[in-house]
Amino acid sequence: MIKKLNHIGIAVKDMDAAIELYRKLGLEVEGTEVVESQKVRVAFIPVGDTRIELLEATAEDSPIAKFIEKRGEGIQHLAFSVDDIEKQIEVAMENGIQMIDKEPRPGAHNTKIAFAHPKSTNGVLVEFCQEQK
Repeated sequence: MIKKLNHIGIAVKDMDAAIELYRKLGLEVEGTEVVESQKVRVAFIPVGDTRIELLEATAEDSPIAKFIEKRGEGIQHLAFSVDDIEKQIEVAMENGIQMIDKEPRPGAHNTKIAFAHPKSTNGVLVEFCQEQK
């Protein structure tokens, strides 16, 4: 089951400039990391009990580079925390949600992640994420 909104992913062209913008708003970066499998550099910014995830492409063929080329910078996805990602994938597919990932894959901050296709979620890329213990 979905527990809470984990983070809002925002695609950016320039991570350093984006971080500076959020600092000017009074927010601080919790940390950055590169997720090689996604060809992306991420920075997490805590806001209450959720986070903003800034996403910068590390390669021209990354999903984030393609997103920015097609739609420009901005909100790229909503991520929900789940207790059992395999079960969440199963439930989503049973309810007619088209999954990009039928099996979880590694995500940032030691999580397992899976994406639902925006074609079946009213144009919004939805991510399920489960913290690994």
